[in-house]
Amino acid sequence: MTALNSLGHTQWLLLSILLGLCIGSFLNVVAYRLPIMMQRSWDDDLAEALGREPEEHPRFNLLLPTSHCPACKTPLKPWHNIPVLSYALLRGKCGHCSSQVSLRYPVVELLCAGLFAALAWLNPPGATALALMAFAASLLVLALIDLDTYLLPDSITLPLLWAGLVFNLFAQHVPLESAVSGAALGYLVLWLIYQIFKLITGKEGMGYGDFKLLAAIGAWLGVASLFSIVLFASVSGIVFGLAIQAIRGKKRTDAFPFGPCLVMGAFAWMAGFDLTKWI
Repeated sequence: MTALNSLGHTQWLLLSILLGLCIGSFLNVVAYRLPIMMQRSWDDDLAEALGREPEEHPRFNLLLPTSHCPACKTPLKPWHNIPVLSYALLRGKCGHCSSQVSLRYPVVELLCAGLFAALAWLNPPGATALALMAFAASLLVLALIDLDTYLLPDSITLPLLWAGLVFNLFAQHVPLESAVSGAALGYLVLWLIYQIFKLITGKEGMGYGDFKLLAAIGAWLGVASLFSIVLFASVSGIVFGLAIQAIRGKKRTDAFPFGPCLVMGAFAWMAGFDLTKWI
């Protein structure tokens, strides 16, 4: 960490942007593959419970198979896999079959780079800043998965919660008491809202993954952040729901993912935006 601490502000900012681009590229892989891995695991568990042999699959995880074109399945060459630059040089097309590549890939890479740059601007070089970048990257990939599948995987939310407590045990980004209270209250607040909504309407207003996500956010950012984050998420959720209704033609009663709204609230708090000051 000594070399990192000796970086100038401009060097630190540029390094953070490059790191963000690379991590963003990996987040695209995680957001696509992790739900498939989860589904296959559930299918295998169900097969075993029913006394059947699990279906054989080619090896599939976050590393294998290597990156390839979704259309022609051709493995990507290293120079076809450079974040943002490859997409621009290839004009958003596969270098082998010329099929269109989703704009989402460079957008996620740029978004992650922007988040890392913002954190580098707000925090000096060091372990605390790197930990906050890892936290931000985890939130971003959770938002992507929730948008795609309406799932917030325990394999990310639960380790993120414990990591936040350990982080504040040593780094004291917020007092440890605030981190523990934030984790407990973060879960409890959404759980209570869920139970009240279910009691009144007979329907489930959100999933348990949202409780765990807010608990993880509270563990990292402390109990003082929760009211602003929930308020921000609620307001943005209304806007988000109306936007999805308009774009996808959904009905007002259709579900929409709340995780991305919580993530946006957390990012707003990390940037110094406290919505409670506007009330």
